[in-house]
Amino acid sequence: MSFPRAAATILRVIRFEVLHQSGRARTGRLETTHGAVETPVFMPVGTKAAVKSLLPSQLEVAGVEMILSNTYHLALRPGEELVAKMGGLHRFMAWPRPILTDSGGYQVFSLARLRKVNDEGVEFQSHLDGSLVSLTPERAVEIQRRLGADVIMPLDEPAPWPCDGARVEKAMQRTHAWLTRCKRAWAGDGPQALFGIVQGGMDARLRRASAEAVCAHDLPGYAIGGLSLGEPAELLYEITDVTAALLPVNKPRYLMGVGTPADIARSVALGIDMFDCVLPTRLGRNGWAFTSEGMIKIRNAEWKEDARPVDPNCSCPCCAAFSRAYLRHCFNVDEIVGLAMLSLHNIHYYVGLMRRLRAAIREGTLEDVVRQESQRCPPLTGRREEELAPRE
Repeated sequence: MSFPRAAATILRVIRFEVLHQSGRARTGRLETTHGAVETPVFMPVGTKAAVKSLLPSQLEVAGVEMILSNTYHLALRPGEELVAKMGGLHRFMAWPRPILTDSGGYQVFSLARLRKVNDEGVEFQSHLDGSLVSLTPERAVEIQRRLGADVIMPLDEPAPWPCDGARVEKAMQRTHAWLTRCKRAWAGDGPQALFGIVQGGMDARLRRASAEAVCAHDLPGYAIGGLSLGEPAELLYEITDVTAALLPVNKPRYLMGVGTPADIARSVALGIDMFDCVLPTRLGRNGWAFTSEGMIKIRNAEWKEDARPVDPNCSCPCCAAFSRAYLRHCFNVDEIVGLAMLSLHNIHYYVGLMRRLRAAIREGTLEDVVRQESQRCPPLTGRREEELAPRE
């Protein structure tokens, strides 16, 4: 494991190149100070500087190229000053490849208590100890600068779903104002890349207005936020379709918090390049596995005497070593190896999916992969996701 040391290796900003196109789908190459990433790419979520139960070396062997960490959680504990003192987030968590950090906005609006939101920023009580915390656009950028991520996100205000139009529009306008301040604080004078976030809820008119305002900043990349909040899958696809078509073709496009293999495949066909989601690891920890034959729940009695691997067509360490019967036993006796192995298997599945999608774009067979994934794992919408894998 190695980290960039010489000043000559530091890129002033990320570089992105589209390599192949098939319809609106494309493959690309995203170059950062900590290495290059082939797109479309899936980023496992290491919320608190760790992908739950997995070692960085296991992620590298699985083929993971980039991960996501969370500004809100890391600022509260252990604090960005300590991370910076330890040499930055890459060294702190022993991950040598690219990292994206989100701004913490979603967590403020979903986890924190007694929020006070105004044009200046957000004041909230920590979900850990109830202490009062203030987060402004400038503070969000400063935290991420200290963490040292390759891609950073501006503070935004995601509107919940469902939500009335006036509230959605107000949140969108505030997101635009905060982006202006984030850009000023970022200044573009270092190796970190600031992406803009398009909001606007489920209103196509507002999405168009937001895309125009955000893209006017000419940033290194753009994200679609405010989706995967429980809305029906078809609405997610509809808004992704409208919004992705408005983003620059020469910049990476990131769909935040999405999703299932079916969601990802459909969104790649719409021109999305980057994804993150907790599903593969959260579902793994709750006994669910993605396989080439569809999803299975390893706790089910039907696997009690099954000597087959989780997926006979998978070569990951989990499938190479363990039977369904053994993994079921691990879950039944609360043995941590079970949840770790299913998490690792699911990460392998997602990384393999991205390889298949890139190959399909090059070969003109993307529709086949989209159809296949839609049959293997139908979209999880609304409460069904929480029922499969409760938040911990």
